[in-house]
Amino acid sequence: MSVSTYANHSVLAHRAGAREPSRAEVLPVGTTALRVPLTIKLLGANALALAVFAGVLNLASPSRASWPVLIGAGVLAIAVFGSVAAIALLPLRGIEAVASRVWRGDFGARVDTSPVADRDMKRIGTIFNLILDDLVADRTRVRALATAVIDAGDRERATLARELHDSTAQQLAALVLQLSAASRDAKDPALAERLESIRDQAKESLEEVRLLSHTVHPRVLDDLGLSAALTKLGREVHDVNGLDIDVSSTVDGTVPPTSAAVLYRVAQAAVHNGVKHAAARRVDLRLTIQGDQAVLEIVDDGRGFDVVDAEQRRPGMGLFTMRERVALAGGRFDIHSTPGAGTRVRAAVPLDDDFRSGGTSK
Repeated sequence: MSVSTYANHSVLAHRAGAREPSRAEVLPVGTTALRVPLTIKLLGANALALAVFAGVLNLASPSRASWPVLIGAGVLAIAVFGSVAAIALLPLRGIEAVASRVWRGDFGARVDTSPVADRDMKRIGTIFNLILDDLVADRTRVRALATAVIDAGDRERATLARELHDSTAQQLAALVLQLSAASRDAKDPALAERLESIRDQAKESLEEVRLLSHTVHPRVLDDLGLSAALTKLGREVHDVNGLDIDVSSTVDGTVPPTSAAVLYRVAQAAVHNGVKHAAARRVDLRLTIQGDQAVLEIVDDGRGFDVVDAEQRRPGMGLFTMRERVALAGGRFDIHSTPGAGTRVRAAVPLDDDFRSGGTSK
């Protein structure tokens, strides 16, 4: 065990010990008996079961001490032992139940103080709660850091997109206009034709810069929100690839910037996969608010694929990137696909308190 690990365990043990009641604390006799060590409880349960067994045999007359009596006495003794043992093991079952809830994602679960828990069991429960408290604090810090990283990345992309749109694209537009004027004024037909060819190339470059600006960071996401950005994404993909995209949203209000950016990137990647890899003819995008989460579902009718194989290859279809981006925002990413049966992508990211208090869903 490393020095830091040992120190952490020592701190937890000290904090756990600090929360225990004093030995001098006066407890009722019954409660004190229930708080004896687990080993003594089990030995007592065994002794009680043997006493019940012997008592039944003693009550039965020698002539009636047959196999049914022996079996009945044994069953009664086992029932007594099982009941007492179950009571003695209640603290362990409480810890197991909390561990199961934490495994399912309920990090607010805590071990309650059991009236039958001995000192060691109480210490285990207290340390378990302290570990969960630290885990929740660490998750909060990681989520805050991830949010800051995502926001910083989005701000950088927004700045780059703005520069491309307001500077580079404008210069190319001016170049196109000057080339058009030069082509009209040229007296030499060959020179005019060459200038027109250069103008056409400049126009293509201008369109590519505008498309790159929108791909890097769609301004409509900041100006009009996620629903409008998804609608625009669907319209652009339809115009370029002829893909039939249906976008529906029941969001009344603006999704917080971090959640909106994450969901838009997931939609962008999923639609790209549907066009490039799945040869889909139709894609449905559905944005909803479910409880304290914004949920985006993307369903296509493409050829589907083996999810396990694609995730093992990682770079194959961007699944790793989508999953990690959603996870960094504290959300959940699920994908279901079957070869020949299309693909369903679901991303759910948490909303902040301000949106939950003001945002609604239809």
